[in-house]
Amino acid sequence: MRGLWQRIRHAIMTVVSTLGRPFRSTVRPLRHPFWQAVTVAVAAWLLFKWGVAWIPPLLGMSSAPVPASVVLQNTVTVLVGILLYVSADEARWKLFKQPITSTLIDPDKRAVRIALLIMIPALVGLVTFDRVRPRLAAPASLRSIHPAPPGQITYRGRTISLAGLENPLRHRGTLAEHYETGKRVYYQNCLPCHGDRLDGQGHFAHGFSPAPLDFQDAGTIAQLTESFVFWRITKGGVGLPREGAPWNSAMPAWEEVLTEDEIWAVIIFLYQQTGREPRTWEEVSASGGAE
Repeated sequence: MRGLWQRIRHAIMTVVSTLGRPFRSTVRPLRHPFWQAVTVAVAAWLLFKWGVAWIPPLLGMSSAPVPASVVLQNTVTVLVGILLYVSADEARWKLFKQPITSTLIDPDKRAVRIALLIMIPALVGLVTFDRVRPRLAAPASLRSIHPAPPGQITYRGRTISLAGLENPLRHRGTLAEHYETGKRVYYQNCLPCHGDRLDGQGHFAHGFSPAPLDFQDAGTIAQLTESFVFWRITKGGVGLPREGAPWNSAMPAWEEVLTEDEIWAVIIFLYQQTGREPRTWEEVSASGGAE
């Protein structure tokens, strides 16, 4: 047993010593392509994971944590760029592979191989255990998918009554013009979350819980009046009723970004593009007033 611990200790010391110098190379570590690649990859991950959230506030700019899926996506992009760079030149590629090849086949690196053989499975096991271990957490809170809207809202200081409110653009101009306006608004602002197919599968969607709304689903906008959709777009997640808390919706409040006509136009685009019809106030009255 003592001999085993001595071999493990020797292996760890060899790894530490190896990391401190290039493998059979006369260049300095930071000039070696392998260590350059490792440095850039680690720095990029740290930037995406914490830098984006914490550096801008130090400069007086607002920021927010980056979703894990976006961190992974950007890190993979950096890794692909690194591989393209190191493999673009034959000499650089050969030098880049030298530490890896040396670790795998050189007789004097046997201790390093043993250490890696122990540490890598142990790390994978720890990560796996952390993901699957039982946690003492409160049960998921129940939430209404479509909470009852308020009777009226304020839009840029102006009071708008939602009861009986119809989309004013359906009685002004042409639907084709409003559709094109709404299409532009959607692809400039809504695409990253709600997706190109309006199915809630945008490239940021998997970073949110609950996920962005799937407009193609027959249980979403097809069950809502246009005034309800106007309220949700205008006020976003922060405008949901407090009595229904906690709300975790990441939906922004577009009131200060989009004009009133742009919001109504994007609503027309949503219904036209999905082939759905908005719920009418006659249907609401017939069902007892429930939205």
